[in-house]
Amino acid sequence: MKKLMTILLTLTFAAFTAACSSTATSRSTGQTFDDATLTSKVKTEIAQNQGVGKAAAINVDTYRGVVSLAGFVDNRDQAAAAVKSARSVEGVKDVKNNLQIKPSK
Repeated sequence: MKKLMTILLTLTFAAFTAACSSTATSRSTGQTFDDATLTSKVKTEIAQNQGVGKAAAINVDTYRGVVSLAGFVDNRDQAAAAVKSARSVEGVKDVKNNLQIKPSK
């Protein structure tokens, strides 16, 4: 009976461990948390960068350390400042720039 309990506990532990690990197309719980932390840090860095401008509407998303910037900025300088800010955050592996320049009126 004791041996059966040990086997069951071992199998249960293995199942929980496997459920929290990542696969080629998904993230582990730890990776998801790390990505959320990076997203917050990048958003803060961009908000504090005066070169980006307050009128910029930038969405930040992170997947496995790769940050994607999307949205609209007034000019190329603001886009470059946002990308530079994102790259300056420790832990960012790469930055995908999907920012678009607002059309002039």
